Amino acid sequence: MNDLSANSPVVRIKFGEPRSQPENFVAPNPKTEPKWPLRKWLLIIALILMAHVAAIFIFGEYKFAAPRAIANVPHFQLANNSSELVALDDPTLFVLPRMGNSKLLKMPNVKPVPFRWSENPHFLPLASETLGATFAQFMQTNAFEIFQPDFKPQPDLSAPAVLLEPLFAEKSTLQIEGDLAQRPLASKMDLPDLPYADVIAPSKVQALVDANGNVVSAILLPQNNFSRVDRSDAADQRALEIARSMRFAPSPQLTVGQIIFNWHTVPPATDFTAP
Repeated sequence: MNDLSANSPVVRIKFGEPRSQPENFVAPNPKTEPKWPLRKWLLIIALILMAHVAAIFIFGEYKFAAPRAIANVPHFQLANNSSELVALDDPTLFVLPRMGNSKLLKMPNVKPVPFRWSENPHFLPLASETLGATFAQFMQTNAFEIFQPDFKPQPDLSAPAVLLEPLFAEKSTLQIEGDLAQRPLASKMDLPDLPYADVIAPSKVQALVDANGNVVSAILLPQNNFSRVDRSDAADQRALEIARSMRFAPSPQLTVGQIIFNWHTVPPATDFTAP
């Protein structure tokens, strides 16, 4: 089926170099519309301008209709003081004299009398029975309260207030200062009395308390207001032990404060043996 018959025409296509064009060969130009020359554009613009000017002259001579004469129109005029209508509004119309009524008015002829004092100067009489009558009437019509001044008042005795307080504290006390004073103690704490023969200076401890109320750190602070002799090492160590065992109310943040132990001392127990 694929074999070609002997009588079928055969078309041969040869691929090779392009044929060269002859020397006198001219390529055809595509057809383009011709452009108008500048003279033709200027002529058309001039014709349009002339037609515009001619239309102005032809239709521009329009005459408006003549206005009608105005008749029977009210006029306003300012009235002066001599107008009769204005005079009617004058409230003194029937009071003030007019020029026409001047003849009817007859003024009396009054001659001024000269002022001459003919009586000799003298004092006016004074009625003695009327003296003090005004004051007597005032006293009769006004009542006054009787006030007796007290020239010797009784002395106001006052007794001084006497506060019977002991010279020294009867027991050891605890004092909290700083931000730690805003957090109350979880339980009431009673400080012990220390056996000592003299007065002991207060022990001051700086404490750091966490959010749960536990004392994280306790440091003994030096005492600047007391001498070294009045201090007791045993009291300071006791203050540190008590400060570390203290519990405070919970707080959302760490709190720093000072705990001051004011110690109350008692005489130490001594054993006496008979000689």
